Formats: sequence, structure tokens, C-alpha cells
Amino acid sequence: MQMIGDIPKLKPRAVDGHKGDYGKVCIIAGSVGMSGAAALAGRAALRAGAGLVRVATPKSVLPIVASIEPCFTTIALPEDGEGRISAKAIKIILEAAGENDAVAFGPGVGVSGALRSILGALLEQEALRLLIDADGLNNLAGITSWPARLKAKLILTPHPGEMRRLWSGLLREPLPAERQEQAVQFAQRTGAVVVLKGAGTVVTDGEKIYINKTGNPGMATAGSGDVLTGAITALCGQGLSDFDAAVLGVYIHGLAGDIAAQKIGQVSLIATDIIEALGDAFMRS
Repeated sequence: MQMIGDIPKLKPRAVDGHKGDYGKVCIIAGSVGMSGAAALAGRAALRAGAGLVRVATPKSVLPIVASIEPCFTTIALPEDGEGRISAKAIKIILEAAGENDAVAFGPGVGVSGALRSILGALLEQEALRLLIDADGLNNLAGITSWPARLKAKLILTPHPGEMRRLWSGLLREPLPAERQEQAVQFAQRTGAVVVLKGAGTVVTDGEKIYINKTGNPGMATAGSGDVLTGAITALCGQGLSDFDAAVLGVYIHGLAGDIAAQKIGQVSLIATDIIEALGDAFMRS
């Protein structure tokens, strides 16, 4: 196992660059009552440098999501009676996936059979760069033997509870007690890059491993994970490998949290403060 200490960097932007050069990303997120998750991930993707960001969300919450941030565009998706993305959205989602450099699925979407069907279709898209987080991971845990279907290039960003569900949904053996071992074994068995969140977030592809040292307890606040989702997806869209995008995303996310905590303290820190500090974090890295 190779321990990584150096933090990847983005290439300097060309003088004649345009927005299409810096990644087109799609964030599939949100449901009734969870519009903030979609908006946070989309806004974070913009602040992390993506040239074009589209947020695909149920049609009834789209006006709320769009009103929070004018710089991303939106895609209205069919929804079920509970305000979650419905199975009728599969065609729209697959078309959007094919038009973007990276896709994130999961923040605030809820859990349902239809969402598992949509996620299963995304997993089967050849060479799709796909990040799964939050409720996306809870839906993934309900898909039997999903690695056998996997054609996408996958990043998984579980917190410890989501890791337990993923592990028990796929493997018949006990979850290792040690966090690094959990992440490494799961990456090796699935072929995914795993970002196991928490104090000292672990990033691994099963061969390389990075232990993050930025961040603070103030970041244990609603929406912080959605910000990380947007940041990593944006870095994938800008051409970094999945592993490098995950390492830089985790590092920058934690550094932004540290910068924000220096200004307002850990107690008052909220997810939008992390987004607002991303610019300073990139300049310091």
C-alpha cells in the first residue's frame, strides 16, 4: 500500500480558456424537503472550478433550487407522490450523464425502488465518471451484487454509518474495526475510489491511500457532505483522476472549513461558510 502525502494540483488556466474547458458536471440531487442538498452541491461545484454545472432535481423543488444559485442551470425531473425522483426520469438522466464530464448522484434524493433502478442504470454506463453520496449510497446498499454490473468509474463517499450499510449489503463477513482497512478492502472488492469520511478522512483506490489532516469539528454540520460532493465532482470534471480529485477535494474541503472556523468559530460554522471559503482554500493550496 502506497501512502500519499503530496496534494494534487489543478493545472493553471490557459489565457484563452472558456467554460467548456473546465468541466461540465451534473448533480442529481434533491427531493421535497431536501432542496438545500441539491443547491449546496451545485454551488460547491461552481466554487471548486467547474465551468458548467447542471442540477437535476424533481420538478416541484426546481424553483427553490434555482432561486438559491443563479450560476448553475437546472433539469426538471419527473417525481413520485412523495416528491422524489421517479423511474420516469431514467431517460432524461441518462441523456444528461452522456453530455457531462462527471456526474454526482445522491444528496437529498431519498430512498426508493425507482431510485435504485436509476442508480443501477448509471452504474452500467461505460466509462461514466460517477460519484455516489448520501442517499445514493443508501440506495446502492439495496442493490444486490452491484459490482458485477459496474461499468462506470466510481467514487463512493460514505460516512461510517453508510459504510456499514454498504458493507453488510454486499459482503457476508464482519466489517473490519479499523477505518483504513474498511476503506481499502471495500475499494479492492468493488473497484471504486472510496472516501471514508470523518476525522482523518481516508481516501483510497485499494492501492494508494491518503489520510486527510485538514478540517475541524465545526464541519460536523448539515450540508457539509453535500459541499464535498460538489467539490470532488467539479475536480473530476476538470480532468483530475478519480483518486486525485478525491484527495484534492477532501483536502480543500477541510482547509475551507478551517479558514471559515478561524473567522466565525466552530460552533457557528454552517455548510455555506465552507463554500464561501473555498476560494481562499484554493489560493492557499
